[in-house]
Parts: sequence; C-alpha cells; structure tokens
Amino acid sequence: MRKKIIMDCDPGHDDAIAIILAAVQPQLEILGISTVSGNAEIEKTTENALKIYDLVGLNNIEVAKGASEPLVRLRETAPSIHGESGLDGPEFPEPSRSWSDKHGSDMIINKVKQSEKPVTIVATGPLTNVALALTKRPEIKENIAEIVIMGGGTFGNWTPIAEFNIWADPEAAKKVLDSELPITVMGLDITHQAIATQEVIKQIDSIDNPVANIVSDLLAFFAHTYKESFNFNDGPPLHDVLTIAYCIAPDLFTLKDVNISIETKGEYTLGTTCVDLLGVTKKPINAKFGVELDVEGFWKLMIEAISKY
Repeated sequence: MRKKIIMDCDPGHDDAIAIILAAVQPQLEILGISTVSGNAEIEKTTENALKIYDLVGLNNIEVAKGASEPLVRLRETAPSIHGESGLDGPEFPEPSRSWSDKHGSDMIINKVKQSEKPVTIVATGPLTNVALALTKRPEIKENIAEIVIMGGGTFGNWTPIAEFNIWADPEAAKKVLDSELPITVMGLDITHQAIATQEVIKQIDSIDNPVANIVSDLLAFFAHTYKESFNFNDGPPLHDVLTIAYCIAPDLFTLKDVNISIETKGEYTLGTTCVDLLGVTKKPINAKFGVELDVEGFWKLMIEAISKY
C-alpha cells in the first residue's frame, strides 16, 4: 500500500529537492501540493512549486496556493538564503499550468476527507495552512495518520534560538503541536547532519540527467548563501528533504519522544521550540523529535532517487 501524502511547502531550494525525492518514490502517492508564504512571497513559492511539478512530470496533482500571511503577524521572507525568486540558481521555463482555484488549506481539507486511508501531511514551511485546515474542519484529524514537520530545534537559524519556519508563524505552529495528532519533527538538530558536501555534489553532477543538473544548480546557489550567511564551509543542509526521507525510510532516523511547546510571547524567544529532551516539565509527549540521522544511508537514498529520472 502506498503512503498517501500531502506536501505543504514554501519552495525554497530544499523544499524543491524534497518534491523531487517524493515524486519518484513508488511507495508514496502525492495527493496534492499546497503552498505557503515563507522562503518567498506566496505567488513566488507557488510558481516555484509549479516549476518543479513540470520538471519531475507530476501529472494530475493539484497545486493550491495557500496562506499569503501568518495567522496574526507580519510576513517575513528569506531572500538572503533563497534569492529574490525563492528558487534562485537554475534557469526554469515558465510553468505549463496555473494553480488550483482552491485555497491551500481547503485543498488539504478536501484531500484528507476524500482519502480512503489516513493521510500523512508533510509540512516544510510555516504551518499556517495546516493550522487553518485544523481550525476550519477539526474533524479531519480522524483521517490524518501523521504530520511530519521540518521546523524548530534546540537552537535557531533566524534568531539565536528560533528556526525560521516556526518563527515565521509561531501561533500556527502552536495550533499544530497542540492538536494531539501524531507529529514527527525534523528540527535543526538533525537537519544539520544532512550536509551536501562537495563529494555529494560531485556524485550528483556525475548522474547527468535533467533533474540532477537542476539539483546541482540548486545546491550550488544554496551552498553559496549558507556560506555567506552562516559560515557553512562544508556545504548546505537539506533541511526539508528529511521529512520525505523519513516517510520513505524511517529506519534512517533516531527519534526521541518529547514534549515540544511553542513560544509565542517572548521578547527574545518568540518562535522557539521548547524541546523537553529530559522530561523536566512533566508535560505529555506530543511529538517525536529527530536526534540522529544515518547520513550515509540518507545520501544513498538521495543519489538513487535522482538517478531514476
């Protein structure tokens, strides 16, 4: 049986590579792609999703433009990391199609309600669409198998202690983490283990198919901005891709059952994921938190996937 997934994303270099990984997996069925403002404004992230849709030949899959703003805060994007388009680096043709007339959150609701088996929501941007879907139709929780999130961690990359996806809409993240659904979180603690080193990029360059060429261009741009912004000299981390890798090969991941609380009020701590690794708060467990990655196995999975195109 194929795992049914909905991808909620803000492409974004690593979101784009996550779609590339998911699209070629026979054990995954992508029901739809919803987009959210995050790495770039909503029109740009949606157009970027459509460009990757064309690249990998995702036929008859709905792409729905979602939230253009956080639930209660002002929007902020990340051009210093992803460029003005959100997907700077490669040259893409104009998308061959437009997005759905449904809002991204409504697409999530419809796909979950219509599915004959529980759906996994893979969220790799701010959690606005997912929070809206759960607010509008809380009954869809009955048909959600799991929510797999890239976000948070025990340290930050947008503020000293807050990761961008959670910081960009902390109220939405709190709504999702408080939902009592099965949730797996791939935070910076584990995503920073998935570094696209020069050796990895050489392996991708050697594949020499159109998708591999795009991935190489994406990684070259991403490596440059990560070096400039964060002094990552060995290569950029493929944050969002770990969510899809987990859906395919969960044995590559060591997870810890924890309570994660979202800070929505702090002057210096807004957007922090308070990951209770030691159980000091005695709060109920509400998530599985990624702590260790089989790095060799992850890159073997990636190289094999890109080689299939």
